[in-house]
Amino acid sequence: MKVAVLGAGGTIAPAIVRDLADSAETESMRLLDLDLERAERVASEQGGGRAEAMRADASQGLAGELDGVDVLVNSASYRINLAAMEACLEAGCHYIDLGGLYHVAKEQLGLSSRFRDARLLAMLGVGSAPGKTNLLAARAARELGTAPETITVGAAGRDQDPPDGPSFPYALQTLLDEITLSPMAVIAGEHRELEPLQKGPTLDFGEPIGVAETIYTLHSEVLTFSDSFGVPDVTFALSLSPQVLGALKDLAGASPEQVAEAQRSALPPSARTVSVHLVEAVAGERAVRARSVTPPREEWGLGGGIVSTASPAAAAVRLLARGKIEARGALPPERCIPPELMFAELESRGVRFDFSTVPAGQVGPALHEVAP
Repeated sequence: MKVAVLGAGGTIAPAIVRDLADSAETESMRLLDLDLERAERVASEQGGGRAEAMRADASQGLAGELDGVDVLVNSASYRINLAAMEACLEAGCHYIDLGGLYHVAKEQLGLSSRFRDARLLAMLGVGSAPGKTNLLAARAARELGTAPETITVGAAGRDQDPPDGPSFPYALQTLLDEITLSPMAVIAGEHRELEPLQKGPTLDFGEPIGVAETIYTLHSEVLTFSDSFGVPDVTFALSLSPQVLGALKDLAGASPEQVAEAQRSALPPSARTVSVHLVEAVAGERAVRARSVTPPREEWGLGGGIVSTASPAAAAVRLLARGKIEARGALPPERCIPPELMFAELESRGVRFDFSTVPAGQVGPALHEVAP
């Protein structure tokens, strides 16, 4: 399969490129980025001799750079998701991204009929969260055997050898959006705004992170789970290290120039980051806890925080190439990717999964149970 990667010089893309370079299904890669030098460096260091770099600007039209490409993996800012999808429709190639938070994802879903009519698939949010979380929820809902009454999604990342200075696990502007834009939750079947930085549940993420505090943030799982699983209560909660959260709070309200400078001067995460994702689905007196743990990928020299987001996108390319994903349209992962197939792909990259059924009282309360 011929693959293009947009935003190739960013934080997550090098792991996507390395994963695809280790995939027999990848015929060639076209690495696209505003910064050609950064894309060339990724092609050289991670492309395995099958990648070429090209300068590309999605805001000025991208279809020409997608000529002959089978699928575009968009790892650039979610702000260009819609423009990238339009380019794929024009070029006639499939589309994968890492998420559009909530409001952009809603607009993206509106393109479903156009992708379906073109016999193309746009997989919306195939990273860690959204991505793995969507498929963990699908597995949890199936194990419950009935429609869940609540689904709580939690994500946590930690750097086990943090650099001595500001460092961020993924794109700084996306992180700032997550702490400054109003989170969304589904409460009693209604989509409602919460307060930025509103305290979320204290969740037990298991080893190696353990019990941690969270904040509610804006995420697309809240948008799609109601329709996908018929669940009336959905929340998404994020746990960041105190150092990262403090740095983000200091930058809240900064000018675009200040944010860009902070991103440029930030130190990269170490290769010893770890990422944990947790889904708790409750129905009646039973709850299913579904969890994934992504450790560092030592042979790639990349931390688990980056691999956690990158590996599902690369796995989706492989499954698409093998004909294991047959849906068409613009869809979230839970409506187009078989969970077991994705889990098997990710296990081959070192990701661990565990699932347990527990009494409902052993998981955190739903938001409607604690909100005023």
